Formats: sequence, C-alpha cells, structure tokens
Amino acid sequence: MEKKVAVVAIGGNSLIKDNAHQSCQDQYLAAKETAKHIVDMIEAGWEVVIGHGNGPQVGFILQKAEIAEKQAGLSMAPLDVCGAQSQGQIGYMLVQNLQNELKTRGINKPVACVLEQTIVDKNDPAFQHPTKPIGGFMTEEEANIKAESDGWTVVEDAGRGWRRVVASPLPMEIVELDAIKALIQAGIVTISIGGGGIPVIKNEDGSLEGVSAVIDKDFGNSLLARKINADLLLISTAVEKVAINYGTPEQKWLDKMTLDEAKAYLKEGKHFKSGSMAPKIQACIWFLEAGGKQALITNPENIGRALRGETGTMITAA
Repeated sequence: MEKKVAVVAIGGNSLIKDNAHQSCQDQYLAAKETAKHIVDMIEAGWEVVIGHGNGPQVGFILQKAEIAEKQAGLSMAPLDVCGAQSQGQIGYMLVQNLQNELKTRGINKPVACVLEQTIVDKNDPAFQHPTKPIGGFMTEEEANIKAESDGWTVVEDAGRGWRRVVASPLPMEIVELDAIKALIQAGIVTISIGGGGIPVIKNEDGSLEGVSAVIDKDFGNSLLARKINADLLLISTAVEKVAINYGTPEQKWLDKMTLDEAKAYLKEGKHFKSGSMAPKIQACIWFLEAGGKQALITNPENIGRALRGETGTMITAA
C-alpha cells in the first residue's frame, strides 16, 4: 500500500498555553499533548513530517542573551544561530514525547529530528524593508546604540519602547530535502522545518551563509509539502476552524473551502489578519496550486476529528 504522507505544522505558541506556563517544563508538557494527537495520525496510517514555529522560544533566547550582554558583557549569538538553538530545543521535546507515546502504544517506529536550513533570496525585497519584531524592548538611546554598533534596524513599537526588526523573506529551497525524503521513505517520523528553517543565502561559489531573518513557518512547511508531494498539509493552530468576517456579527465558521474560495477570501483582505490566519491560508493556497490534494486547518486537540471530517476547515483544489 502506498504511503500517505502528511506535513503537520504546529505553532511555537501552541507549546505555551499562557503567560503562566512559559517554562521549559510547561512547554515539554504541551509537546506531550501534541505528541498524542500526532501518534493518533500515525496509528491511522499516516507517515508524518512535523514542522514547528519557534517565535516565542527565539524571543526567550534573545532576551536572555540581551541580559547576558548587559550584565556580563557576553556577545549575543547571531539570529540564525538562535534559530538553530530553538530547533534543537523544540525538536528534543517533540522527539522524546513522540518516542514515549509510540512505545506506550506498542508502535515500533523511530523518530528523528533534522536541523534544517532554508535558502532565501539575498535580493528578496523583505531585506530592504524589515518588519518582523524580535527580542525585548529598549529605550530609544539603547536602540540607537545597537543601530550604530551592530547595524540593527530599530523601530518604535506602539509606545511600548523600541525593538529590533528583521526581514521575513520567502523560503526558496530546503537544504536538507534529500535527507528528509530518505527518512520518510524509511518510515521514520521526522521533525524538521523548525521556525520555517534557519535562513541562509547561497553565495556565488555555492557556499551557504546564515542571515538575520525570520521565515514564516507555514510558508516553510508549505514549501516542504510541495517538494515531497505530500498528500496533506495540516496546519495546527489556536482555533478549531477558520472563520470569515472574524470578530464581527457576520462571523461564519467554515467546514470547507475550495482553492478558488480561499483565494477570493484572501484577496478581499478583511477576513484573515496578516499576523495570524492570512499566512496559513496563503500556505494552503500555494500547496494546492502546486498539485496538493488537500489542506486542513484546526487546533491540536481536534486533529483526529478533523481528519474524520467532523471538524476543522478542509481546503481542496475544487
């Protein structure tokens, strides 16, 4: 029987329930819950590749580094290295919890985490107009110093202070794609595309170089789903279903959408916010336009029900 392959994208925020549960132990327990839902998919016959967000985790890494720089004079790691650290941290939590859950259910299936680099175009317009805020807040004086000494782009953030902003370029290539394909073919549960991937550029001689940028994790997982010809792109988020006219008296929850409907809703510009649902819808659109069979958006606890058609929002080519 031919394998059914799903790319499952989970948000970095899904590992942090609220402000009172941000510790590593809290995130580990959240990963444990997520692992149960993913193993449900494996029991149902899916081969899964798991991508994850890392926004909050990279934020914590940066803020700790900022404190260490101020108090102990320790130099901060570049943003690409911070992304790699978060891939290892989150990957470890997911790998161990998946291993434990698979063992509990008597399923003999290995799990692996691939540290993954994503190539972006060094001429992407995003590098000329950085918009993604990262790290902690600074005074205007501190911000000006970092702008001059380290070349940071800094902006005032709604009266709360000054923050560094970086580019969010589109993902172009997955460096470790062949390794990921080999793991899938071998039946290994694979975690990769953490935070959209560690952003790198390819130099003229073919060498790779890390850059200070943030890749949208849904865009990164959509690219992976296209490159491996996945049967399903599943985006796990904070809501059970997608809604149009969200937060208004005309709000309507959607059980299903066609590709054309998704494109029309996105084009209207009023239904999906740029920082939340819009990139998820765009990621699904790109996947389906490239020949993907179906995309599904739901929250972690409803993955099983959504795959049975009982909830979630399914997006299909027609």
